[in-house]
Amino acid sequence: MDSALLVHRLHFAFTITFHYLFPQLTMGLAPLIVVMKTLALRRNDESYNQAARFWARIFGINFVLGVVTGIPMEFQFGTNWSHFSRFAGGVIGQTLAMEGVFAFFLESAFLGLFLYGEKRLGPRGHWWSAVAVFLGSWLSGFFIIATDAWMQHPVGYTRAADGSAQLSSFWALMLNPWAWWQYAHNMSGAVITGAFVMASVGAFYLLWGKFEEYGRKFVRVGVVAALVASVLQVFPTGDGQGRMVAFNQPVTLAAMEALFQSQPGAPIVLIGQPNVDEHKIDNPIEVPNALSFLTYRRWKAEVKGLDAFPQDQWPTNIELLYFSYHIMVGLGTLFIAIAVVAAFLLWRGRLFSSRWMLWILLLALPFPYIANTAGWMTAELGRQPWLVYSLMRTVDGYSKTVSAGNGIFTLLGFMGMYTVLGILFLFLVRREIEQGPEAQVEAGH
Repeated sequence: MDSALLVHRLHFAFTITFHYLFPQLTMGLAPLIVVMKTLALRRNDESYNQAARFWARIFGINFVLGVVTGIPMEFQFGTNWSHFSRFAGGVIGQTLAMEGVFAFFLESAFLGLFLYGEKRLGPRGHWWSAVAVFLGSWLSGFFIIATDAWMQHPVGYTRAADGSAQLSSFWALMLNPWAWWQYAHNMSGAVITGAFVMASVGAFYLLWGKFEEYGRKFVRVGVVAALVASVLQVFPTGDGQGRMVAFNQPVTLAAMEALFQSQPGAPIVLIGQPNVDEHKIDNPIEVPNALSFLTYRRWKAEVKGLDAFPQDQWPTNIELLYFSYHIMVGLGTLFIAIAVVAAFLLWRGRLFSSRWMLWILLLALPFPYIANTAGWMTAELGRQPWLVYSLMRTVDGYSKTVSAGNGIFTLLGFMGMYTVLGILFLFLVRREIEQGPEAQVEAGH
């Protein structure tokens, strides 16, 4: 691989991976804040209002860091990926502009009202502002997903005389079936992050012995949301997204499962190491016929392996793709197990006194971030060697005049700045958690 191309890929991978640490929590917390506000209205319970304000402050910190780390990615399309921008800008420019003009301003404007306008809005108006923040954050997510989905499954375009792609059908772009499955899968993943973060903070309060009333509320709402979202992550959203890959990118499916030979009754590998040189899986533990059934709903259906495709169409890093996919699936299974046990204890009235389970909820906090990152790595590595699937190869999309040295210089600069931002984020969030939900801010309430 060209050294400049490798640097540009690492550059974008670093900035987008760091950036997505923040939006996944805002998108995951947004519906849970609405739940808190709804419970406050229905039960006339001020403690739920305080809980909603607390999580809105956490939301606000994440939102600011998400904006700061998201803006540089827009510029990278022009600086590091100019050939891609010239080719695809006529299509993806629509969704990226709509994300900024509509969704971002809706989310940011109503977040300000939610944080600082409660007295003027009144209880119902404040509830509506929470709903608007939720809609804005999820609409923003949809436009970004629609952009990526077009790169995975191009629809609604024509080729101009200069070879670039131009949008021919706005509704085809918006109704891209890949976008809707990917969006549903991504948002359930975001809710898992929000739910486990909320349950983890609640468990911390209960183990700490402070703010215990709020700790119980956080654990209760977080566990129920985690159970629902974790199940949805597997079915139907994960199943639907997997079938989209199987029918539209069969070589990607083969690489995700390290299936080197086409075969009927293809197995799913639970544990094993892909050996690309010898075209086999080392030390496999398999479930026979499972991949055939999950993909085609028939136990003995034939699944195409990597041998059915020219090697220049194989994903460029099969090992990393395989492990990313299996980490995502493995952690998703773990989330269901944790949520089921916690929900059972909650139903039996024993969760808040089960310190072992509270410790599990507390220590589970980083794993949804890892799972979401692995999921996005699976999506983006699986598309390779294409930047826009079947239309533009990655090797053709980067800026040829930006050298590897220039890319490394700016990458190191971003790493330094993002380290500072990460430390600042942890400091601000820690301060909010230590002060607790009862802390008052100058917010007009």
